[in-house]
Amino acid sequence: MNLTVNVVEENEKSVLNVSGEIDAYTAPKLKESLLPLTKKENNKVEVNLEKVTYMDSTGLGVFVSALKSTKENNSTLTLLNLQDRVFRIFKITGLDEVITIRAAIRGGNE
Repeated sequence: MNLTVNVVEENEKSVLNVSGEIDAYTAPKLKESLLPLTKKENNKVEVNLEKVTYMDSTGLGVFVSALKSTKENNSTLTLLNLQDRVFRIFKITGLDEVITIRAAIRGGNE
């Protein structure tokens, strides 16, 4: 499956709307869109994962890199609307303790 990344720039905020699957094949596309936003000084980066149906450890790596970059640039990273199966990956690895996650969605597809 493919990955679609749509960036919406607002005042001091960048919102990434992501849909599809995040794996070794598609993670570079996510990283290419996400990391430049985290390098903007004082930027609020929100990633809407509502339509992401699958993510593996490669995806986690992208978000860890993004988190480090936001801290270096005085920005913030928030993940929104995670499907339960994607949220579980963050929970199992303990990353839910270091990355701000809002509105995890219980249940299956859209």
